[in-house]
Amino acid sequence: MSKIIFFYLLAILLPGFTPVLSQTKESGPIIAEYGEVWNIKNPDFTTNSSKEYKVVFDIMNTSDSPDKLNKSIETAARFLNMHAQSGVPLSNLKVALVVHNKASKDLLKSTVYRDRYDTDNPNEVLIQKLLDVGVEVVFCGQSSLSRNVPVSDTIDGVDLALSAMTALIQLQDDGFQLIKF
Repeated sequence: MSKIIFFYLLAILLPGFTPVLSQTKESGPIIAEYGEVWNIKNPDFTTNSSKEYKVVFDIMNTSDSPDKLNKSIETAARFLNMHAQSGVPLSNLKVALVVHNKASKDLLKSTVYRDRYDTDNPNEVLIQKLLDVGVEVVFCGQSSLSRNVPVSDTIDGVDLALSAMTALIQLQDDGFQLIKF
């Protein structure tokens, strides 16, 4: 039995069952083409659209394939888009990424990335869009040296920190809530 027929039979037989197939994920309005999310209609736990949301994403892992987008970085776009779609203004969304370890390579400019991996950096456009809307991208200085990723080779706008540990502590002390991957 096909999945579509199965879901429609459930919809007929179970009162209140709504098949998800009628919904689609959407990106935007803040980060177009990235960060698709489901529109949740009438949640019981409502989103406070007047609250300031401060979040720091600890980005340390990446895809083993150099031509794949780092989904952990894309989570920042999802965070921005889902809250904007729920009525939270961009001015109330404070987002930082602290990048280190294996994810260090994802900050490289495509010109450098191409020399190392024979492909453009699949994260460069996304990171630039995040920077353009005020997301702070902080790069671990320890990873910069240990992974041979000089900050001069990273996308313009990336800030170098002493360490990921230091940046995470400071951002949390400033009221940012940690989301770790």
